[in-house]
Amino acid sequence: MVQKNSKPPSAAKIATPVAPKRRGRPRAYEPDVALGKALDLFRRDGFAATSLDDLSAATGMNRPSLYGAFGDKRELYIKSYQRYRDDARAAMADIFRADAPLRERLARIYRIALDIYLSGESGPRGCFTVMTAASEAVSDPDIRTMVLEGLTELDKAFGICFRHARERGELPEGADPAALAHLASATIHTIAIRARARVPRKELEAIVKGALDVLCGAK
Repeated sequence: MVQKNSKPPSAAKIATPVAPKRRGRPRAYEPDVALGKALDLFRRDGFAATSLDDLSAATGMNRPSLYGAFGDKRELYIKSYQRYRDDARAAMADIFRADAPLRERLARIYRIALDIYLSGESGPRGCFTVMTAASEAVSDPDIRTMVLEGLTELDKAFGICFRHARERGELPEGADPAALAHLASATIHTIAIRARARVPRKELEAIVKGALDVLCGAK
């Protein structure tokens, strides 16, 4: 009687091909959204008080991912400031170009500025240029260049408004558009600082009205 082998001969194991591991994780963030989060944080706390851990928590990105997407903390700060300038320019461009009476145009500019400065989940954020970038400009030549460019751009835009108003007879022939532009820009800066200090909107609007009376003539 032939005994049956209870155990069949072991079959040779066939190696199963293993898919190569993907390096890194798929990008689960949107750069534009992440930059906006960084902008909000820098605008609220400034450069020095904002840590990489803060930025990582706000953007949902770890440090290597932050560095890969935006560079170091300084580069991210500069990109955030440029984003702020681009957004502010876009918000104001149509009004500066609008063919409207001077007082009406300036009132709209200041109204939008207040909307920007008083916004923020944790309180009024003010102006990025005035509240944080101006401080960094003292020691950083690149940021200083950006700040000066922004100030000059604002002065020029106001200067065009006043020059056109003088040509239309809204201002006296002896009015100095450049000097008036500096006063108009200074008003922008003062309401930005006061907004950050939580001065109520009604008080800020009263400051704007007084400035308009000086710039355009009392009604």
